[in-house]
Amino acid sequence: MSERALKRRIRVWLVVFIVCLVLSGLTAFPLVTELRWAEDLLRSPASPAPEHFPALTEWITRVRTGLDEADAGHPFVLYGTDWLAFAHLVIAVAFYGPYRDPVRNIWVIEFGMIACAGIIPLALICGPIRGIPFWWTVIDMSFGVFGIIPLLVVHRMIKRLEGMPAVAAAVP
Repeated sequence: MSERALKRRIRVWLVVFIVCLVLSGLTAFPLVTELRWAEDLLRSPASPAPEHFPALTEWITRVRTGLDEADAGHPFVLYGTDWLAFAHLVIAVAFYGPYRDPVRNIWVIEFGMIACAGIIPLALICGPIRGIPFWWTVIDMSFGVFGIIPLLVVHRMIKRLEGMPAVAAAVP
């Protein structure tokens, strides 16, 4: 594979990763509305969730109720999720570095892999402390598992790119 083709593949993977981070961040802003929509969808007559996934339906209702109460009486609590959203957006911007120069900015990919790995102990420690059902903790951990996959692919491609003669000569 040529250097140009390899860079193009790296960039495609990074764009997908960046888009996912941005979407994840943007969806953290309207949580109250999203939870209302999710509950309406789960409780609609066409939904199999109440019958087949009653724990999911109950959990979404509990979370929606909590968010409604926080929004009505203590909206400043939801400011924390605004910062969560902002963090996703800022982290997404950091991945522009490897998009521009993958070899020089491989550290951003490694940072992302460390962050993805860190999701697992965070979820396993904080989930029980916050009363999160274990099955939801597993869903949370899946973001780290699915997030690290494209980063591992990109990391491997950057290492291949780094080993190419023209690129290796240009790297200080």
